[in-house]
Formats: sequence, C-alpha cells, structure tokens
Amino acid sequence: MPKTSYAIGIDLGGTTVKSALVDKKGKIIQTHKISSKADEGPEAVIGQIKLSIKELIKNSNGKNIKGVGIAAAGIVDQQSGIVKSPPNFKNWGSVPLGAILAQSISLPVLVENDANAAAIAEAKFGSGKNYPNFLFVIWGTGVGGGIILDGKIYQGPYGGAGEVGHISIDYKGVPCNCGSKGCVEAYIGQKYLSKRVAKELLNHPESKLPKYINGELEPLNISLAAEEGDEFSEKMLIEAGSYLGCAIAAVMNTMDLRVTIIGGGISAVGKFVYDAIQTSVKSYVLTPLKEGIIVLPATLGNDAGVLGAAGLLL
Repeated sequence: MPKTSYAIGIDLGGTTVKSALVDKKGKIIQTHKISSKADEGPEAVIGQIKLSIKELIKNSNGKNIKGVGIAAAGIVDQQSGIVKSPPNFKNWGSVPLGAILAQSISLPVLVENDANAAAIAEAKFGSGKNYPNFLFVIWGTGVGGGIILDGKIYQGPYGGAGEVGHISIDYKGVPCNCGSKGCVEAYIGQKYLSKRVAKELLNHPESKLPKYINGELEPLNISLAAEEGDEFSEKMLIEAGSYLGCAIAAVMNTMDLRVTIIGGGISAVGKFVYDAIQTSVKSYVLTPLKEGIIVLPATLGNDAGVLGAAGLLL
C-alpha cells in the first residue's frame, strides 16, 4: 500500500514564519511558528525558514514529505523561485529563495505569491473545490487576488495576473500607494476605508459607530455597528462592497468568469456586504455574463497561506 503523501507549507509573513505539515486532503498534521526576522535582512529570514522546516521534518515520524511550498508577498517568479521586493522585508531586493532552500534541505522547493497560494488553497481544499474557474480576492490591508482557470492558478506571462486591487474605478480618483489613481484598493483597503469612514462620520452625529471604537477605527468596528443596525456604518460598507464589485466585474468581463471567492481580514463583514458586491458585479458585467454570477466567502481563514503553499506539491 503506497504511503500517504505530505508536504510542508510555509506562509512567510512580515512578522511570522507560519509553517505546517499537510496531507493530500488538506488536513494540517502539525504546525510551527517563529519570528520571521524580516527587519534583519534575507539571510536572517532564510535561517528562520530553515529552522521551521527542520522542526517539522524532525517531528514528522518519517512521513513521506514530497517537498516544501512557500507563500511569499511581493513579486514571485515561480519558475526560478525568486522573490522580489516583498513589502516589510528589509534589504530584500531579488532573492532566489527556492534555490537557496533546496540546496540545504534536499527536498523540492516551490515558491508562490501569497495571494495566489491562498487561491490555490481555496481551489483544492476550500470554497472553490466545486468551481474549476474563479477569481479569488483577498480583501484586507490591501486588495489582492488570484485567478483559477481549469483548477490551476493563472499567473500570466510575467506573473502579475489577478491584481484586482489596482483596477482603477476612477481615472481621476484618489491616489494609491502604487502610484496610480482611483485603484479600488485606495477606496476599500483597510487604512483607506477606515480613513474615509472617519471623515464621513463627522457629518453623521446620529451614528452609533463611536461606541464600537476602542482605539483606532477598524473595519471590524464598522461591521459590528452595522450588524447592530447603524445605518451610517451599513451604508459605508455597502458602498465599499459596490466599489469592489465594480472591479470584480472588470475581471469577469475580461476573463469570462462567473464565480468570485473573497477572503482576507475584511471579508468577515456581514452578508449584506456580499449581497452588495454581487449586485454591483451584476450591474457592471455584460448582459450575457449575468447568469450564474456567484460571490462566496472563503472558508480557510488564516490557514489559507500554509495550505496553498503545501498545495503546490500535493
């Protein structure tokens, strides 16, 4: 009887290296967390990744480990395993992460962009299991995405496919950190959304939102207030959902897709936001594409990174 296959998945974050041993059904067998040391440069980060891998292998009881997958922020060349300029990583230009690790651990190493890895996780183990073609959107600090076609991630010829957050919904709109104007991320990314709501709140003294704020205003506060019936908070979240729906529709029209799965920190907002997104998508897509438009929440939460990274090998 053949051995069950396992893979190590690593979610490389700006503060933490989160790793897991995963079986082919997407079950997490064991986990490990360690500081990423992102502010100490690439050598320190790679050292932490190696420690994580060795710890999981040591405790694997001889399991058949096919290899290591890594989900990393920034631009990733999956063919070469090079990670370019990930945000929040000091002195990190262009690092051949896959090749460096493969030399020291004697296992295949695959590297993927973190948004693409999360899309792969949902395709293999989560909300996308029954949908061979879909757009995955991460809605959190920023807005990222990945495109699944025929069950596989579509990267584009240069690895940049799926950057839905930088679709401009107003060419004369507000500036985005990317240097462009009117990007949907500049309207609904966490800090942008919170800033816009705080500004509008000054004109709505009737709102109950302030009583939900303990420290800085965050989307969770807005969501809680909306769920308790605060009309202003609900209006602002519906507006955010409508903006996102407009950008999603641009992808639907271009790629002939029908299904969108949304994950990330802000994706935990209420059902009314998903309804707003779906209504917005339907209002902007071409008439022949309106049939079968579906917007779903992701199901894997904080495990999407490690599961998607492991899924590169499973």
